[in-house]
Amino acid sequence: MSLFMEKITSTSAQVVLSLAVMLLAGFFMTRITKKLRLPNVTGYILSGVIIGPYVLHLVPDRVIAGMDFVTDIALAFIAFGVGRYFRIADLKKSGKKVFVITIFEALTAAVFITLTMIFVFHLSVPFSLLLGAIGSATAPASTIMTIRQYHAKGEFVNMILQVVALDDAVALVAFSVCAAVAQAMEDRSAAISLGIVLLPALLNLAALALGVLAGWLLHKLINDKRSADHRLVLVTAIILCITGFCTAVNISPLLACMVMGTVYINVSQSKEIFKQVNNFTPAILLLFFVLSGARLNLPTLATAGVIGVAYFFVRIVGKYAGAYFGALISGASKPIRNYLGLALIPQAGVSIGLAVLGQRILPAELGVMLSTIILSSGVLYEMVGPACAKASLFLSHTIQKEPSLGPNCPEQKDVPLDLPLPMKDH
Repeated sequence: MSLFMEKITSTSAQVVLSLAVMLLAGFFMTRITKKLRLPNVTGYILSGVIIGPYVLHLVPDRVIAGMDFVTDIALAFIAFGVGRYFRIADLKKSGKKVFVITIFEALTAAVFITLTMIFVFHLSVPFSLLLGAIGSATAPASTIMTIRQYHAKGEFVNMILQVVALDDAVALVAFSVCAAVAQAMEDRSAAISLGIVLLPALLNLAALALGVLAGWLLHKLINDKRSADHRLVLVTAIILCITGFCTAVNISPLLACMVMGTVYINVSQSKEIFKQVNNFTPAILLLFFVLSGARLNLPTLATAGVIGVAYFFVRIVGKYAGAYFGALISGASKPIRNYLGLALIPQAGVSIGLAVLGQRILPAELGVMLSTIILSSGVLYEMVGPACAKASLFLSHTIQKEPSLGPNCPEQKDVPLDLPLPMKDH
């Protein structure tokens, strides 16, 4: 298959066949990971490793190298979806506890990781900042899968859902700030040119303004007279416009697309377009994760081994400590204070995309190490995440006993790739 792909002279044919290989590989690998009760994201990453250059090499290197745009598009759609959870009415009802806990659990993990990389491993500040910012993100899919499996309900479950809904937004903001600082520090002329420091900030402010305008424009363009197909066409076109603009000026489209989603949900009070986008993006997100696996540099695992192991455990400690102190300060109940951190361990999706963006900012060697650490640890987090989530539900007395494994046991359904379980409208 590898020789066959290399012998094809038509670039278009290579790309089309490569897309087919990636989609099929991702799908068939999930048949295996589902039996092992692992989330789909893990299957997609593993399938990318298998068809990548270090195992079967089914996809040509030049095709993988030429598909960076998939990362930008996938992240733009994810960020737009995150914006839906910032409806002002819902945020007022959730109270300050969710905000305090989310800020503490996300930023404590980021600070722990950053300080460890700087003072223990003596790595560069830009690398440490970016790794810390990426470490603040949580992928809730496997946690939510466990909640669904056990039909768990109650205050503890509600807090999990609300925290993970806001967690990615905190990570996106943290990464955008750290990326601007890292870019300024990596540029040798930053010390003598104030414009080098101010330009990224001004461009990000312009992107935010563009996101606000795009959200308002989308609301005006989408109305009851539009067909469902044309609504999807419009939102896709606007997201791609924002992504293209941000990519052209070398900034992340994450914040702009998230602001677009936030503005739209607050002015329209409708979630229909988000549901349409969720039904449209699975293939795009699958390609994104498979490509991430294909780009995993297996030889680098040996050199990044100790750093990767340290990152794996330091992030867990940071998440747990941050959730504990956030719950303590906000006056949350004892079960939330003691066990919420166990449900925030998984990491994939947004963090993988941020790693790809971070790789573009850093020097080649550090960039590869950053991506390798996030991809390899992401697989481990997704494996231990469900067990930790199950432990948190039992220890908090949210669930009391194992579900039935008999023939009448409800089938476990797939969950969104990296988005929280939609909360019911009030």
